[in-house]
Amino acid sequence: MNLEEVAKLSLSNFLAGESDDPLQAPPSFTNWMRQGAWAAELYEPELLASADARTTINYDGKPRPVINLCSYNYLGLANHPEVIAAAQEALRTHGMGACGSPMLSGMTDLHRELEQRVAKFLGREDAMLFNSGFGGALGTISGLLRKSDVAILDNRSHLSLRDGAVLSRCRTGKFEHNDPASLDAALSREKARRQLVVVEGIYSMDGDFGNLRPLLDVADSHGAKVFIDEAHSMLGCGEHGRGAAEHFGVEDRFPLVYGTFSKAFGALGGFVAGSKETLQYLRFYAHPYVYSCALPPVVIAAILKALELAISHPELRAKLWENANYFYAQLHKLGLDTGASTTYVMPIVIGDRGRMYRLGHELRRRGLWVAPVDYPAVPQNRICFRACVTAKHTRADLDEALNILEDTLVPALLQKQSA
Repeated sequence: MNLEEVAKLSLSNFLAGESDDPLQAPPSFTNWMRQGAWAAELYEPELLASADARTTINYDGKPRPVINLCSYNYLGLANHPEVIAAAQEALRTHGMGACGSPMLSGMTDLHRELEQRVAKFLGREDAMLFNSGFGGALGTISGLLRKSDVAILDNRSHLSLRDGAVLSRCRTGKFEHNDPASLDAALSREKARRQLVVVEGIYSMDGDFGNLRPLLDVADSHGAKVFIDEAHSMLGCGEHGRGAAEHFGVEDRFPLVYGTFSKAFGALGGFVAGSKETLQYLRFYAHPYVYSCALPPVVIAAILKALELAISHPELRAKLWENANYFYAQLHKLGLDTGASTTYVMPIVIGDRGRMYRLGHELRRRGLWVAPVDYPAVPQNRICFRACVTAKHTRADLDEALNILEDTLVPALLQKQSA
């Protein structure tokens, strides 16, 4: 298998079993990974410091200082000294792990406090916490839907939401990304007594807002409910940081709101907020909640402090958007394709697998850390780097990153256009 053949394959080519042993990786996949080791080296990079705007990673066996446009630390709270101090105090008082499911022994006073604080922040009756953002989304969807229901998902929905619908065994349908007419057609096709439309506040690969108000209007016309995942938008959007629904003035039209602690909160885990009755039901039917260990108290304490800081320092959110708008404008001046992004999450479309991996190595050698995003996470012709701007990037950080992109990506993409 030559490099050209390696570049033509993707993860979608290795799903069928090739041997009689279900515990063995497909030999063709192992060969593909071996032949394409130059590409695989860009994944699972070792972070040698905190997820700050400038950090250090292990690259080519050596520490490499980089400008970090890879992490979700949108408000810079992951390494805020007050957050770290709160975690240290909880470590002293509550120890490391929760050591049990929240249903049995893992719930602490800190967990209860965070539930109450999140519910109050979002103007909801109650909130419940998950130890994983992915698991929380999966558990919420699968815990609420049943075989006789229909879930209609945006075709750019996160895999956790799609997997949740599959696990519930309900019928599923899709609509074209952010397209009200397509949603209308999907809801018309999939008749059921209970229909749930699933959307996101900010789409993690495209970096665009969900088209919330028009999609809500279509759902209302069919009597369908709408569920929103605010993973990337929570704390970063809206006047008070309550997400895209607040940004567009439609918070009261979502009975439930889902979010994660792994993005702007700078920690890990997820949460869902809504009515007491619904969450009481979910606590018994969301399997990732019932059968998983609760979040460690040390993490809960850090999240509590991060939420306090995000509420009391709106200038962090303002700085995030100032940086995002500047970086976005400069990328466009360079002629780089950022798709439909209008937020602090920006794809930089390369469109060719081999070129993307070659450029990825060059960017890391130059000291710029962006995420390589391959098919099937994005369409084949939208293979890209994803850049995440944060409130902690300085103008110097962003300008240096832009200079590196201009020196590497622009000549390569011009060469592609002239080929």
